Amino acid sequence: MLIDTDVLIWALRGNLKAARALDGATERAMSVVSYMELIQGARDRQELRTIKAFLQAAEIQLLPLSERIGHRASIYVEEYGLGTALGVANALIAATAVETNRSLCTANQKHYRVIQELELQPFRP
Repeated sequence: MLIDTDVLIWALRGNLKAARALDGATERAMSVVSYMELIQGARDRQELRTIKAFLQAAEIQLLPLSERIGHRASIYVEEYGLGTALGVANALIAATAVETNRSLCTANQKHYRVIQELELQPFRP
């Protein structure tokens, strides 16, 4: 399962449903895009250390971008970018899920629902 940034933020904030969603996943992964979003949101060095420690303790695999992911994401932006809430970061996250054959656990289904080949696992905090 690929975990979207929003679910990771909920887990970092101590949300029990998010913690259960992570615990229930047999395989936990995240896009490097989500990692960068988390790091960018850190308010200080201590929070940065907390984020990194959490990801390590949760054994979340960090998935890099690839040429195939970038290509697929560019197609998503071209097809859906004008008429939906799908932005570049979300297109890259969706493409990572599809290219690695993973479902995407997210609370932001509206950003992704237009992508037919993407399997969503809705999360509700």
